[in-house]
Amino acid sequence: MSGRRPRSPFAARSVAPARSPFAARTVLAALALALALGGCASPQGDRGAQRGGSSVGHGEAAPEASPFWVDPDSEAARQVARWERQGRAADARVLRRIADRPVAVWPSGADPVPQIEHAVRGATAEGRTPVLVAYNIPHRDCGLYSAGGAADASAYRTWIHSFATALGRAPAVVILEPDAIAHLADGCTPAEHHEERYTLLAQAVSRLKQQPRTRVYLDAGNPAWISDPARLAGPLQRAGVNAADGFALNVSNFQSNGTVRAFGARLSALLGGSHFTVDTSRNGQGPLPGNRAQAWCNPPGRALGTPPTTRTGDKLVDAYLWIKRPGESDGPCRGGPPAGTWWPDYALGLARRATN
Repeated sequence: MSGRRPRSPFAARSVAPARSPFAARTVLAALALALALGGCASPQGDRGAQRGGSSVGHGEAAPEASPFWVDPDSEAARQVARWERQGRAADARVLRRIADRPVAVWPSGADPVPQIEHAVRGATAEGRTPVLVAYNIPHRDCGLYSAGGAADASAYRTWIHSFATALGRAPAVVILEPDAIAHLADGCTPAEHHEERYTLLAQAVSRLKQQPRTRVYLDAGNPAWISDPARLAGPLQRAGVNAADGFALNVSNFQSNGTVRAFGARLSALLGGSHFTVDTSRNGQGPLPGNRAQAWCNPPGRALGTPPTTRTGDKLVDAYLWIKRPGESDGPCRGGPPAGTWWPDYALGLARRATN
């Protein structure tokens, strides 16, 4: 984001330490983290990657240390354990490319507090930062595969207040309401709900930013959805992006880093230099080639993308994040289970084709 934003309290390394909001605050803090990563064995044994180590198999490169938290009880981690018990050691080793890397938490249900508190406790114990997604706006997903959300505006305000309160004073990154802005821009959200949505999003940004170490990024879709960034700039401003830390791109999509960064730079210029994050969870092979229906929904042949990091090489890109949880279905298409359901075969394919 722009210079008005404070430095982040959770990263030890950055491409441009003097400018990046994810840079360490002191050399001493960086040295302490380096010593911890290099000299402390993980109490979780094979899950040592949570502290910067690795549980990948012999001959594979260890995941790069990241400032973000790895959930030791994720669906991917559970699948690794199941396959190891079943003797599928090779598959388990490949799937650690997901299990050993930080993935966003999407608190679900009417009460987000238990999931958020679990993530905050785990991250705090390791000196890391959880990445969370607030995804509960009324009239969510235009009634499509991920339909749902809060019953009304009052319920949403209560939910967001609980979400924010659960973060406390711990560092956190929140991706706010995937699809909500793009569905306003493309007309999918009925016109009678527009004003309410803008108000709720702006209020959500304001409430989340009351937490002293929470960074908030408003979702802005992806370049294959709304190709003209000018169509997003106004809606983002009305939704409170100037009070946030910026915007998020490519959530749950497959556009390449280069394509997203170029689009993000154009959108950033329209917003006065706003920074952004990029979801790289499944973009290792880019989007499905050709003009295909439902190219966004469980496309075959895709791969994991750049692992989560703040070392992006781009002063506008604060982080590459795995916001979509790799291996969770986009919906009941191409043989997939309902949206958000863990699909181990798809996860294994993403991991096998990964080059990072």
